[in-house]
Amino acid sequence: VIFSIIVAILNPRFLSMANILNVLRQTSINSIIAIGMTFVILTGGIDLSVGSILAFCGAVMAYLLNIGLEPVIALIITLLLGMIFGFFNGFLVSVMKLQAFIVTLVTMTFLRGATLVFTNGKPITVRDGGMLFENIGDGYLFNIPIPIYLMIFLFIGGHYILSHTKFGRYTYAIGGNEEATKLSGINVDKIKIWVYGTCGVLAALAGVITTSRLFSAQPTAGTGYELDAIAAVVLGTSLSGGVGKITGTALGAIIIGVLGNALNLLDVSSYYQMMIKALVILIAVLIDKKSNK
Repeated sequence: VIFSIIVAILNPRFLSMANILNVLRQTSINSIIAIGMTFVILTGGIDLSVGSILAFCGAVMAYLLNIGLEPVIALIITLLLGMIFGFFNGFLVSVMKLQAFIVTLVTMTFLRGATLVFTNGKPITVRDGGMLFENIGDGYLFNIPIPIYLMIFLFIGGHYILSHTKFGRYTYAIGGNEEATKLSGINVDKIKIWVYGTCGVLAALAGVITTSRLFSAQPTAGTGYELDAIAAVVLGTSLSGGVGKITGTALGAIIIGVLGNALNLLDVSSYYQMMIKALVILIAVLIDKKSNK
Protein backbone atom coordinates (compact mmCIF):
# COMPACT_ATOMS: atom_id res chain seq x y z
CA VAL A 1 0.00 0.00 0.00
CA ILE A 2 2.82 2.37 0.90
CA PHE A 3 4.57 1.57 -2.37
CA SER A 4 1.37 2.23 -4.34
CA ILE A 5 0.87 5.59 -2.63
CA ILE A 6 4.43 6.64 -3.48
CA VAL A 7 4.01 5.62 -7.13
CA ALA A 8 0.63 7.38 -7.33
CA ILE A 9 2.25 10.59 -6.12
CA LEU A 10 5.05 10.25 -8.68
CA ASN A 11 2.65 9.31 -11.48
CA PRO A 12 -1.10 10.05 -11.05
CA ARG A 13 -1.95 7.69 -13.94
CA PHE A 14 -1.16 4.78 -11.65
CA LEU A 15 -4.53 4.96 -9.85
CA SER A 16 -6.64 5.43 -12.98
CA MET A 17 -9.29 2.75 -13.56
CA ALA A 18 -7.76 1.91 -16.95
CA ASN A 19 -4.37 1.27 -15.37
CA ILE A 20 -5.80 -0.73 -12.46
CA LEU A 21 -7.63 -3.02 -14.90
CA ASN A 22 -4.43 -3.25 -16.94
CA VAL A 23 -2.47 -4.32 -13.85
CA LEU A 24 -5.07 -6.97 -12.95
CA ARG A 25 -5.17 -8.23 -16.52
CA GLN A 26 -1.39 -8.54 -16.69
CA THR A 27 -1.38 -10.14 -13.24
CA SER A 28 -4.00 -12.74 -14.24
CA ILE A 29 -1.54 -14.90 -16.20
CA ASN A 30 1.00 -15.00 -13.39
CA SER A 31 -1.76 -15.53 -10.83
CA ILE A 32 -3.20 -18.56 -12.62
CA ILE A 33 0.24 -20.15 -12.83
CA ALA A 34 0.98 -19.19 -9.21
CA ILE A 35 -2.19 -20.93 -7.96
CA GLY A 36 -0.87 -24.24 -9.28
CA MET A 37 2.60 -23.42 -7.98
CA THR A 38 1.11 -22.86 -4.50
CA PHE A 39 -0.07 -26.47 -4.34
CA VAL A 40 3.36 -27.70 -5.41
CA ILE A 41 5.31 -25.55 -2.96
CA LEU A 42 2.94 -26.47 -0.12
CA THR A 43 4.09 -30.08 -0.59
CA GLY A 44 7.70 -28.94 -0.31
CA GLY A 45 8.32 -29.17 -4.07
CA ILE A 46 8.98 -26.75 -6.93
CA ASP A 47 7.97 -26.60 -10.59
CA LEU A 48 10.30 -24.84 -13.03
CA SER A 49 8.51 -26.16 -16.12
CA VAL A 50 5.37 -23.99 -16.02
CA GLY A 51 6.69 -21.39 -18.48
CA SER A 52 7.62 -24.07 -21.01
CA ILE A 53 4.28 -25.85 -20.55
CA LEU A 54 2.58 -22.51 -21.21
CA ALA A 55 4.53 -22.03 -24.45
CA PHE A 56 4.07 -25.57 -25.77
CA CYS A 57 0.38 -25.81 -24.93
CA GLY A 58 -0.24 -22.36 -26.39
CA ALA A 59 1.38 -23.48 -29.65
CA VAL A 60 -0.65 -26.71 -29.67
CA MET A 61 -3.87 -24.74 -29.14
CA ALA A 62 -3.05 -22.48 -32.10
CA TYR A 63 -2.20 -25.48 -34.29
CA LEU A 64 -5.40 -27.35 -33.42
CA LEU A 65 -7.51 -24.32 -34.25
CA ASN A 66 -5.73 -23.80 -37.55
CA ILE A 67 -6.41 -27.37 -38.68
CA GLY A 68 -10.12 -26.76 -38.12
CA LEU A 69 -10.75 -28.43 -34.76
CA GLU A 70 -13.68 -27.11 -32.72
CA PRO A 71 -12.46 -24.56 -30.11
CA VAL A 72 -14.01 -26.49 -27.21
CA ILE A 73 -12.33 -29.75 -28.28
CA ALA A 74 -9.04 -27.95 -28.89
CA LEU A 75 -9.24 -26.37 -25.43
CA ILE A 76 -9.94 -29.71 -23.72
CA ILE A 77 -7.06 -31.42 -25.55
CA THR A 78 -4.69 -28.58 -24.66
CA LEU A 79 -5.62 -28.62 -20.97
CA LEU A 80 -5.31 -32.41 -20.84
CA LEU A 81 -1.88 -32.13 -22.42
CA GLY A 82 -0.80 -29.70 -19.71
CA MET A 83 -2.15 -32.07 -17.08
CA ILE A 84 -0.21 -34.97 -18.61
CA PHE A 85 3.03 -32.97 -18.40
CA GLY A 86 2.20 -32.24 -14.77
CA PHE A 87 1.46 -35.92 -14.09
CA PHE A 88 4.81 -36.81 -15.64
CA ASN A 89 6.59 -34.42 -13.27
CA GLY A 90 4.61 -35.76 -10.33
CA PHE A 91 5.35 -39.37 -11.23
CA LEU A 92 9.09 -38.79 -11.38
CA VAL A 93 9.06 -36.82 -8.12
CA SER A 94 6.77 -39.11 -6.10
CA VAL A 95 7.18 -42.62 -7.48
CA MET A 96 10.73 -42.43 -8.84
CA LYS A 97 11.85 -40.30 -5.87
CA LEU A 98 13.77 -37.76 -7.96
CA GLN A 99 14.31 -34.19 -6.81
CA ALA A 100 11.58 -31.83 -7.99
CA PHE A 101 14.11 -29.18 -8.97
CA ILE A 102 15.96 -31.52 -11.33
CA VAL A 103 12.82 -33.15 -12.76
CA THR A 104 11.10 -29.88 -13.60
CA LEU A 105 14.35 -28.35 -14.86
CA VAL A 106 14.62 -31.23 -17.35
CA THR A 107 10.95 -30.83 -18.35
CA MET A 108 11.41 -27.08 -18.74
CA THR A 109 14.41 -27.50 -21.03
CA PHE A 110 12.87 -30.33 -23.05
CA LEU A 111 9.55 -28.57 -23.64
CA ARG A 112 11.24 -25.30 -24.53
CA GLY A 113 13.17 -27.14 -27.22
CA ALA A 114 10.04 -29.06 -28.28
CA THR A 115 8.18 -25.76 -28.68
CA LEU A 116 10.89 -24.39 -30.94
CA VAL A 117 10.84 -27.59 -33.00
CA PHE A 118 7.02 -27.66 -33.18
CA THR A 119 6.79 -24.01 -34.27
CA ASN A 120 10.02 -24.08 -36.29
CA GLY A 121 11.05 -21.10 -34.20
CA LYS A 122 8.29 -18.93 -35.69
CA PRO A 123 4.99 -17.64 -34.27
CA ILE A 124 1.83 -19.55 -35.18
CA THR A 125 -0.86 -17.03 -36.09
CA VAL A 126 -4.41 -18.17 -35.37
CA ARG A 127 -6.54 -17.70 -38.48
CA ASP A 128 -9.97 -18.22 -36.92
CA GLY A 129 -10.36 -19.21 -33.28
CA GLY A 130 -14.08 -18.67 -32.79
CA MET A 131 -15.81 -16.71 -30.03
CA LEU A 132 -14.68 -18.97 -27.19
CA PHE A 133 -11.00 -18.66 -28.05
CA GLU A 134 -11.19 -14.94 -28.78
CA ASN A 135 -12.97 -14.09 -25.54
CA ILE A 136 -10.98 -16.25 -23.14
CA GLY A 137 -7.97 -13.96 -23.42
CA ASP A 138 -9.19 -10.81 -25.12
CA GLY A 139 -12.88 -10.58 -24.24
CA TYR A 140 -14.72 -8.27 -21.84
CA LEU A 141 -17.72 -8.66 -19.55
CA PHE A 142 -19.17 -5.48 -18.08
CA ASN A 143 -16.06 -3.64 -19.31
CA ILE A 144 -13.80 -5.92 -17.28
CA PRO A 145 -11.39 -8.30 -19.06
CA ILE A 146 -12.47 -11.94 -18.85
CA PRO A 147 -9.00 -13.14 -17.66
CA ILE A 148 -9.64 -11.16 -14.45
CA TYR A 149 -12.84 -13.15 -13.85
CA LEU A 150 -10.95 -16.40 -14.48
CA MET A 151 -8.24 -15.35 -12.04
CA ILE A 152 -10.76 -14.52 -9.29
CA PHE A 153 -12.71 -17.74 -9.88
CA LEU A 154 -9.55 -19.85 -9.68
CA PHE A 155 -8.36 -18.06 -6.54
CA ILE A 156 -11.71 -18.81 -4.88
CA GLY A 157 -11.58 -22.42 -6.12
CA GLY A 158 -8.00 -22.89 -4.92
CA HIS A 159 -8.84 -21.42 -1.52
CA TYR A 160 -11.84 -23.71 -1.15
CA ILE A 161 -9.87 -26.82 -2.13
CA LEU A 162 -7.04 -26.09 0.30
CA SER A 163 -9.33 -25.08 3.16
CA HIS A 164 -12.33 -27.40 2.87
CA THR A 165 -11.33 -30.63 1.13
CA LYS A 166 -9.35 -33.74 1.99
CA PHE A 167 -7.08 -33.10 -0.97
CA GLY A 168 -6.19 -29.70 0.49
CA ARG A 169 -5.55 -31.08 3.97
CA TYR A 170 -3.39 -33.86 2.56
CA THR A 171 -1.42 -31.29 0.55
CA TYR A 172 -0.62 -29.37 3.74
CA ALA A 173 0.14 -32.61 5.58
CA ILE A 174 2.68 -33.75 2.99
CA GLY A 175 4.53 -30.45 3.22
CA GLY A 176 4.40 -30.48 7.02
CA ASN A 177 5.71 -34.03 7.46
CA GLU A 178 5.66 -36.38 4.50
CA GLU A 179 6.75 -39.46 6.43
CA ALA A 180 4.08 -39.01 9.10
CA THR A 181 1.47 -38.45 6.39
CA LYS A 182 2.51 -41.69 4.70
CA LEU A 183 2.37 -43.60 8.00
CA SER A 184 -1.14 -42.22 8.52
CA GLY A 185 -2.29 -44.29 5.57
CA ILE A 186 -2.50 -41.47 3.03
CA ASN A 187 -1.40 -42.24 -0.53
CA VAL A 188 1.29 -39.56 -0.73
CA ASP A 189 2.40 -40.52 -4.25
CA LYS A 190 -1.12 -40.13 -5.63
CA ILE A 191 -1.62 -36.73 -4.00
CA LYS A 192 1.72 -35.47 -5.31
CA ILE A 193 0.93 -36.62 -8.85
CA TRP A 194 -2.38 -34.75 -8.76
CA VAL A 195 -0.70 -31.67 -7.27
CA TYR A 196 1.75 -31.47 -10.16
CA GLY A 197 -1.08 -32.30 -12.58
CA THR A 198 -3.04 -29.33 -11.24
CA CYS A 199 -0.02 -27.10 -11.75
CA GLY A 200 0.37 -28.38 -15.31
CA VAL A 201 -3.26 -27.82 -16.32
CA LEU A 202 -3.24 -24.26 -14.94
CA ALA A 203 -0.02 -23.51 -16.84
CA ALA A 204 -1.72 -24.83 -19.99
CA LEU A 205 -4.73 -22.57 -19.34
CA ALA A 206 -2.37 -19.62 -18.97
CA GLY A 207 -0.89 -20.61 -22.35
CA VAL A 208 -4.33 -20.59 -23.97
CA ILE A 209 -5.10 -17.15 -22.51
CA THR A 210 -1.75 -15.79 -23.71
CA THR A 211 -2.25 -17.17 -27.22
CA SER A 212 -5.81 -15.81 -27.30
CA ARG A 213 -4.72 -12.35 -26.25
CA LEU A 214 -2.02 -12.17 -28.93
CA PHE A 215 -3.99 -14.28 -31.44
CA SER A 216 -0.64 -15.89 -32.00
CA ALA A 217 1.49 -18.56 -30.29
CA GLN A 218 4.99 -17.26 -29.66
CA PRO A 219 7.75 -19.90 -29.35
CA THR A 220 9.40 -17.81 -26.63
CA ALA A 221 6.19 -17.27 -24.63
CA GLY A 222 6.41 -17.94 -20.91
CA THR A 223 10.16 -17.37 -20.63
CA GLY A 224 10.89 -16.48 -17.02
CA TYR A 225 7.26 -16.91 -15.94
CA GLU A 226 8.25 -19.60 -13.47
CA LEU A 227 10.28 -17.02 -11.54
CA ASP A 228 7.36 -14.59 -11.36
CA ALA A 229 5.06 -17.38 -10.16
CA ILE A 230 7.54 -18.55 -7.52
CA ALA A 231 8.04 -14.96 -6.39
CA ALA A 232 4.27 -14.52 -6.00
CA VAL A 233 3.94 -17.74 -4.01
CA VAL A 234 6.90 -17.29 -1.65
CA LEU A 235 5.58 -13.90 -0.59
CA GLY A 236 2.79 -15.81 1.17
CA THR A 237 3.88 -19.46 1.39
CA SER A 238 6.81 -21.16 3.09
CA LEU A 239 9.30 -22.74 0.69
CA SER A 240 9.78 -25.58 3.16
CA GLY A 241 6.14 -26.59 2.61
CA GLY A 242 3.12 -27.09 4.84
CA VAL A 243 2.48 -23.41 5.58
CA GLY A 244 0.73 -20.87 3.38
CA LYS A 245 -2.56 -19.83 1.82
CA ILE A 246 -3.95 -18.97 -1.59
CA THR A 247 -4.75 -15.52 -0.22
CA GLY A 248 -1.02 -15.04 0.31
CA THR A 249 -0.39 -16.03 -3.30
CA ALA A 250 -3.06 -13.55 -4.46
CA LEU A 251 -1.38 -10.76 -2.51
CA GLY A 252 2.03 -11.82 -3.78
CA ALA A 253 0.84 -11.83 -7.41
CA ILE A 254 -0.66 -8.37 -7.02
CA ILE A 255 2.56 -7.09 -5.45
CA ILE A 256 4.59 -8.45 -8.39
CA GLY A 257 2.07 -7.00 -10.87
CA VAL A 258 1.98 -3.58 -9.20
CA LEU A 259 5.77 -3.57 -8.94
CA GLY A 260 6.20 -4.26 -12.67
CA ASN A 261 3.53 -1.74 -13.68
CA ALA A 262 4.90 0.96 -11.42
CA LEU A 263 8.44 0.49 -12.71
CA ASN A 264 7.11 0.77 -16.29
CA LEU A 265 5.23 3.98 -15.48
CA LEU A 266 8.38 5.37 -13.87
CA ASP A 267 10.37 4.47 -17.02
CA VAL A 268 12.66 2.06 -15.21
CA SER A 269 14.64 -0.12 -17.62
CA SER A 270 13.49 -3.73 -17.99
CA TYR A 271 17.03 -4.77 -17.09
CA TYR A 272 16.70 -3.15 -13.67
CA GLN A 273 13.23 -4.67 -13.29
CA MET A 274 14.71 -8.17 -13.52
CA MET A 275 17.22 -7.27 -10.81
CA ILE A 276 14.50 -5.88 -8.56
CA LYS A 277 12.33 -9.00 -8.97
CA ALA A 278 15.33 -11.15 -8.04
CA LEU A 279 15.85 -9.07 -4.89
CA VAL A 280 12.17 -9.46 -3.99
CA ILE A 281 12.52 -13.26 -4.15
CA LEU A 282 15.73 -13.15 -2.10
CA ILE A 283 14.12 -10.97 0.58
CA ALA A 284 11.09 -13.28 0.72
CA VAL A 285 13.33 -16.35 1.20
CA LEU A 286 15.31 -14.61 3.94
CA ILE A 287 12.11 -13.63 5.74
CA ASP A 288 10.80 -17.19 5.35
CA LYS A 289 13.98 -18.66 6.82
CA LYS A 290 13.88 -16.27 9.76
CA SER A 291 10.20 -16.98 10.47
CA ASN A 292 10.84 -20.75 10.36
CA LYS A 293 13.51 -20.37 13.03
